[in-house]
Order: sequence, then structure tokens, then C-alpha cells
Amino acid sequence: MAESESGADKSEEPTEKRLRESREKGQIARSKELNTLAVTLGGFGGMLAFGGSMANAMLDIMRGNFSLTREVIMDERSMSLWLAASGQIALEALFPLFVLLLIVSIVGPISLGGWLFSAEAMAPKLSRMNPLAGLKRMFSTDALVELLKALAKFTLILLVGVAVLSAWQEDLLAIVHEPIEAAILHSATVVGWSALWMSCGLILIAAVDVPFQLWSSKQKLMMTKQEVRDEYKDSEGKPEVKQRIRQLQREMAERRMMQSVPDADVVITNPTHFAVALKYDPAKGSAPVLLAKGGDFTALKIREIANEHKVMVLESPALARAVFYSTELDQEIPAGLYLAIAQVLAYVYQLRQYQAGKGKRPGPLPDVPIPPDLRRDE
Repeated sequence: MAESESGADKSEEPTEKRLRESREKGQIARSKELNTLAVTLGGFGGMLAFGGSMANAMLDIMRGNFSLTREVIMDERSMSLWLAASGQIALEALFPLFVLLLIVSIVGPISLGGWLFSAEAMAPKLSRMNPLAGLKRMFSTDALVELLKALAKFTLILLVGVAVLSAWQEDLLAIVHEPIEAAILHSATVVGWSALWMSCGLILIAAVDVPFQLWSSKQKLMMTKQEVRDEYKDSEGKPEVKQRIRQLQREMAERRMMQSVPDADVVITNPTHFAVALKYDPAKGSAPVLLAKGGDFTALKIREIANEHKVMVLESPALARAVFYSTELDQEIPAGLYLAIAQVLAYVYQLRQYQAGKGKRPGPLPDVPIPPDLRRDE
């Protein structure tokens, strides 16, 4: 089990945030052996695929440059033209191999870890110039693994090379007795196949290195329990900060709610514990809407604002409790309270008519019907 610098066990899987940050820093699993395998297989495979055309091109260059006339040799301008022509032939012959090498040099690295461009990983770091840190890396587990891989590659390639040379011994001896053109083509074939078989020996090294690099990368990203807790606090916010934010949000919501009280048609109270402010707009044809509600101190504040702006305040404890518990701010009252609220609004209309000198003074507000499922007792 991995340990942190403080000695705590890194027993927790890396979080999504940790994985994302490590990728941004360029800290992902990479295998040099896989890259080497891809380039060598692609290069030597390309030599086998395009070796014939390349060898023929080289023969054409040799025929042309070894059969120059005296006039051409003595003419400086002709020599530059021959050099340019030879270079063009060589470039055209090698171009497919170069393209193949370019492709495999890109595919090899991104096959493990995917495509990644990290400016932070490319930035210079003074810590890399620290001699003590360098000595620590030299005697680390990763350095030991690299040393073992180098020895394994040397031994494996040596054994494969000896086996390949033994298998091609007769062909190598036969090349001496072949015409020059056939010898060149035969040599290209032998070299290509020999190099391809030796590069195949790297498959075993890559097959061991890739799982090790994945495991090593994951171990470096493992976290302690404390690191997980600290990250959670950083991402979710400290409790005291979240509490303060909720408090500010409640205060802002309460201020907006109080600003809407003067627009209410009526405020129904408990009379002291609860207060609800309602507004009905006949033009919209919908049910009355709850503009504000509150208990205790908030209820007192709603009543004070209502009195300041001459909004009708009525006492109906059962109805105030029913509206308070069943309706949220800026929502219509439930259908079960339509009749009760209609009676209250009608009573408010009669009071306003009386205050305007257009009617008789109404009596006390009668008891309004509250459905059993909406009734709340204190």
C-alpha cells in the first residue's frame, strides 16, 4: 500500500477532481517501451513494404552518378542539377517510410493515456535541477525498474539477434556471390526481416511495462482519507461559509418578500404566531397568490408593513395556519381553500366599501370553512 510523505496510508481511490488535475499537469500513464515498439515495428515493417522500391531508387541513383560523362563532371552547373535530381529520387523513395514513421510515432504515445497537451508539464521547473532530488530519483523504485528493463532489453535483443543471424547465415554468405543489383535487393530483404524480428522481441518488454506503468500511475494518484476529506471541503465549501451563504440568501429572500407586502389585498394572521399576505388579480382569472408568509418576528414585521401601507389585516387563526403550511411563496392557494379565501376577500371588499362611505359596516369575520386535510392545529 502506498504511503504519503506524512506516512499516512494512501488507501483511497483517486477522486474525479484528482484525476482531472493530474491530467491537466500531464501526469498520466506513459510507456516508453510501447513507443519504442511502435516506432521500430513501423519502421522495419515499412522497410520490408517499401524496401524494394527504395533499393531500386538507390540503384538508379548509383547508375546515374557512376556513369557521368567528362563534360558533365567538369560543368559545375550540371553537377548541382545531378545532385538535386538524386536528392529528389531519394526523397520520393523514402517519403512513404517517413509518413509511416510519423503516424506510428503519434499513435504509439496516445495509445496509452490518450491525446494530451499540457502547457504545465512543458513549463520549466527549478525543482528538477535540485541535486538531492536527482539523487533521490536515481535510487528510487522507478530507476530500479528502468535499469531492469534496460538489462532485459539488452539480453532479449541479443538472443533474438543471435537467432536471426543464425537463421540468415546462408543468405548472408550467398550475397557475396550475387550480382551487385541482386545483392543490394537481397541485403535490404535480410536487413529488414532481421530488424523486424529483433524489434518483435520488444513485445514482451512492452507487455510487462504497460501494466506496470498503469499500476504505478494509479499508485501515485491514490489518496489518504485526510486528503479526500480536505478535497471534499474545498469542493463543497466549509460548513461555516455555507451557513453564512444560506443566511444571506434567506435575508435577501425575506427582503424581497417584505417588498411585496404593500401589493397584497389582505394579510391574514393567527393573530401573533403566523401571518400570510394574499393578492388576487381578477384580470388574470386565476386563484389568489401568496406574496409573503412568516411566523413570530417575521409575522410581526409583515403586519407592521401592512399597517404602514394600509393593507387590510384580518384575524383568522385556522385559515392563516392552513395557508402557511399548504402554500409556498408566489404560488396559488390550493383549491380546497378557494371558498374560504373568497369569503375573506368578499369581507375585505365590504370593509373597503364601508370605509369609502358606500355601505354599511360589516360585522365580524365569520368562521370560514377549512377542509380537514388542510387544517393545522397549533
